[in-house]
Amino acid sequence: MHFPVSGVDTPIWLPPLVAMVISYFTSMAGVSGAFLILPFQMSVLGFVSPAVSGTNLVYNVVAIPSGIYRYFREGRLVWPLTWMVVAGTGPGVIVGGIIRLCYLPDPKPFKMFVGCVLLYMAVRLMPDVLKARATQQTGVSNDPANWRVEIREFTSRQIAFEFQDRTYRCGSAGILILSLIVGVIGGIYGIGGGAIIAPFFVAIYGLPVHAVAGAALMGTFVTSILGVAFYQAAGLFYRSTGMAVTPDWLLGGLFGLGGVVGMYFGAKSQRFVPARWLKVMLMVILFYVAARYVGEYFEIF
Repeated sequence: MHFPVSGVDTPIWLPPLVAMVISYFTSMAGVSGAFLILPFQMSVLGFVSPAVSGTNLVYNVVAIPSGIYRYFREGRLVWPLTWMVVAGTGPGVIVGGIIRLCYLPDPKPFKMFVGCVLLYMAVRLMPDVLKARATQQTGVSNDPANWRVEIREFTSRQIAFEFQDRTYRCGSAGILILSLIVGVIGGIYGIGGGAIIAPFFVAIYGLPVHAVAGAALMGTFVTSILGVAFYQAAGLFYRSTGMAVTPDWLLGGLFGLGGVVGMYFGAKSQRFVPARWLKVMLMVILFYVAARYVGEYFEIF
């Protein structure tokens, strides 16, 4: 099948299948999978114009609600974290989109940028993963009554919530500033920002991945809507230049349909997977993709 906006030729079943497999695993860690679908589009499908970022965000908008619904149904949405992520990444994703269009239209430096971002995320996760193995952490209880998040405090200074009989705290201002920075990076990368902030929640703030996954996905969903709107509007200004900026809605929608299925069942399965394995899975994926993109920039691969 030919997609005229992106210029991609691919079997119609391939995008949904790839998205379903990727999102099933990544949604367990609060990540939509867009950070892996982007390299698939660029390296496998040959979609390297700036429009690929907006198309990636279309995938998020279509796919994420099913995962959010599952976390909401189980009472595992940390609403204070969600609102702080949205407040920070929302403006940041617009700034990131402007930087992408003005300074990173060439795919080669863009790939290098993506590789560096993913490598940093992986390095930040490594100490947490090694610590989890050294202390032989066990999976959390599967008792449904012990899985709901209870909000204890939400002020301008602090967010506190209880999960699995333990209270977790983090500074509201720090979360907001981090979300703003991540939003800029996510806007450039075309993932909305939430996929980057999930590892930060786990590695820097020590928050449980089982509890923050829903908040990260919700933040990604809201900011992705803003990002799609930005790229759609920007396409009007770049139409005369011949540079593809407007998202490929059909291709992004097909990826999204696969993501709907993958995210729902990934969120449903998450509580049966120990936290340390979720962190290991995320870290390995990040290192692999980062190595591929940095290697391509230096012509190693």
